Amino acid sequence: MTPLIFEALTLRGLTVAGRVWVSPMCQYSCRPSEPGFVNDWHLAHLMSFAVGGAPMVMTEATAVTSTGRISPWDAGLWEDQHVAGWHRIVHQLHHVGTPVGIQLSHAGRKASVFPPFDPRSGSVPRDEGGWESVGAGEDPFGRYAAPRRLGVGEIEGIVTAFAQAARRAVGCGFDAVEVHAAHGYLLSQFLSPLVNTRDDDYGGSEERRSRLVLDVVDAVRSVLPDRVPLLVRLSATDWSPDAPGGVEGDLERTVALARRLQDRGVDLLDISSGGNVPSPSVPVGPGYQTRFAAAVKDAVQIPVSAVGLITQARQAEHVLATGQADVVSIGRAALADPRWWHRAAHELDHTLSWPPQYARVVDSQVY
Repeated sequence: MTPLIFEALTLRGLTVAGRVWVSPMCQYSCRPSEPGFVNDWHLAHLMSFAVGGAPMVMTEATAVTSTGRISPWDAGLWEDQHVAGWHRIVHQLHHVGTPVGIQLSHAGRKASVFPPFDPRSGSVPRDEGGWESVGAGEDPFGRYAAPRRLGVGEIEGIVTAFAQAARRAVGCGFDAVEVHAAHGYLLSQFLSPLVNTRDDDYGGSEERRSRLVLDVVDAVRSVLPDRVPLLVRLSATDWSPDAPGGVEGDLERTVALARRLQDRGVDLLDISSGGNVPSPSVPVGPGYQTRFAAAVKDAVQIPVSAVGLITQARQAEHVLATGQADVVSIGRAALADPRWWHRAAHELDHTLSWPPQYARVVDSQVY
């Protein structure tokens, strides 16, 4: 029998030949002199997974506005000039038969900061290429610079920016589009009762806190061809005892939102956690987030993806076999071993084709 991790999954007009996907991973590798433009690093990074057998590759968080970048080194799709670079990457992944999706994002109050591998930390000063961040309110994230509170007109402009970026993504040839509403970035900030203390149409109740995410989803879905699936990444909890109901209260709110997103034409929910609290208490361990994916999966009739320290083939197979998720996304494991899928096929006694340039591997004892 075919291992579950190598079974196909169809979302609208896209059929993916496996259930272990490459999770979005920021590279912070654009040149500040060419803001938002992807380059050879991004091509080599993403192609390594395609050549390694990944059935689906998701790009890093890609900013829908220039001030929505996490850092000055982030990728973007806020202008038409960005399309050519992304089209080149998509074309190359398609050349080896690998579909690719783009994750669209706005960093909100977590924008304009140094990359995690930079010895400097915190917000980037204006004289070094930084800018003023924006958010649901004026409270800063930890030691980052305080954001400016978004006006209603600006919020509506961001919804439009997501839709325009999605339209460009279709022009790039992307096979799927994911809206990033997790990890404490702008949409996640609006969802969180810990961050969003507004008393207008975008805050004050669960329904109003959800409005921005739902508006973005509606706007993006409206510009996507019917064949292109729409994904949404959510943080199931902020891991804070200060949240109403704690972790379980967060999860209940996530499940309720998941049902609404399903009704809005979302095709897959990508369940992660954290991001709105600077120093959360997280019980990190193998598969520590899969129970959140399982809770969402029990509540909806669309596929759900699990992510978070799922590193081994048999571990991923177990997550799928026990019905905790329909897809597993891997990040660190893929970085450590871009041939993860070929190794998994060997361990599970499954035949996975190598690129013809590597055909000699088939007859050798590589694992």
